[in-house]
Amino acid sequence: MERLTDGLDEDVVMFTGGDAVITAFMGDDVVTAEPDTTLREAASILDEAGHGLLVVGHDGAVEGVVSERDILHAVAHKVDLDTTPVAAVESKHLMWATPDSTVGEVVEEMMEGYVRHVLVGDQTGLLGVVSMRDVLAAYLD
Repeated sequence: MERLTDGLDEDVVMFTGGDAVITAFMGDDVVTAEPDTTLREAASILDEAGHGLLVVGHDGAVEGVVSERDILHAVAHKVDLDTTPVAAVESKHLMWATPDSTVGEVVEEMMEGYVRHVLVGDQTGLLGVVSMRDVLAAYLD
């Protein structure tokens, strides 16, 4: 099978950022909300923060996540944004990475899981969120 990089100078196309530890590119400004936050409030929170993922939880425990796509899906299906809580649409299938995960490992998880965000945590809890934008920064760095 021919690859797009076949025939190109190896030092031009080789990317070494895949071996970098993900925490070097991770966002630490996690946007959170309680499970009873309405979808309209969630949309405002995400818009104001300039983020695409809202971590839903209570008392420091992560219960799920709501992405901008989840909110868009709710809008498309005419869900009442003023009364529907984020807990009703949150994803409980969470993708996690450890602080020592590499960018390459996280990219692989994102691709396999069809997700744009991965939570980073350890035994103490949630440390941050890695977005596709963060991963792209690793490739451009």
